[in-house]
Amino acid sequence: MKNSEAYLDPRVVQTIRRLDLKAQFIVKGFMHGLHSSPLQGFSVEFSEHRKYEPGDDPRDIDWRLYARSDKYYVRKYESETNMTGWLVVDSSASMGVEFEGEITKFDYAISLSAALCYLMICRQDPVGLIAFDQKIRRSLPPKSKRSQFGSILSTLANLKPTGETNVAAALTQLAGMLKRASLVIIFSDLLGEPEETLRAIYRLRHSGHDVILFHILGEAETKFSFRGSVELQDPETGERIVVDADSIGSDYRKALEEFRETFRREGSNAKFDYVPLDVSIPFDKALLEYLIARSQRR
Repeated sequence: MKNSEAYLDPRVVQTIRRLDLKAQFIVKGFMHGLHSSPLQGFSVEFSEHRKYEPGDDPRDIDWRLYARSDKYYVRKYESETNMTGWLVVDSSASMGVEFEGEITKFDYAISLSAALCYLMICRQDPVGLIAFDQKIRRSLPPKSKRSQFGSILSTLANLKPTGETNVAAALTQLAGMLKRASLVIIFSDLLGEPEETLRAIYRLRHSGHDVILFHILGEAETKFSFRGSVELQDPETGERIVVDADSIGSDYRKALEEFRETFRREGSNAKFDYVPLDVSIPFDKALLEYLIARSQRR
């Protein structure tokens, strides 16, 4: 197997490494918050110890062990050691569209998922992969071994975005696969009916899964700065339409904001994270800002 870094642009590799250094304390707190359970110490089985780190709950310090060793250790529980992450990547044709040399949405999703995969594996959390279009096309079972990073990247690097999208169907299929509460991280441009996608997310939340939804669009899709008569083509169906960009631009941007607001509102109600992005935002900056914002809410 190739070194996992061979599957990424070298600049992305260096960015992930820098992100790890900058975000390490935030990620620890972020994952600790996900692992926390109101039942800890009661019905959650005690597992092992690890060294105390800034941000850990002082109530978890084992004071008897401190008395023997003069060092601070905290108790780890099964709920903390077994957090499973799933990277759920939209690999439909629309994710692979290139516009004036900007990175594709699919490549942006790979960079984001690679960074999160790396950070979780550094914490020894098992991570799995799902790639989908109208349904799940590829999957890798969760593992916490370092080699999993390379396996996930090589799988993504060998995928070519094709086919139409059905986010709701793929998430419903995933919900039926998951046997225990997991962290489900979705990367998609969310083509399709938002009501159906939201119903699928509600099902995941109802089953106890934590959901993070990264909504990735191209800069052309978010700003729609076209002028005059423009021919647009649906990348998944091939359908073409000629529009007057000057007359529809304002309505388009308003509709997009309403679409995003729907997901923001429902995310707040159903307790899942909705993160709107476009590919002009450096992925490390976007991820770091999200982690900081989430850590401040918890």
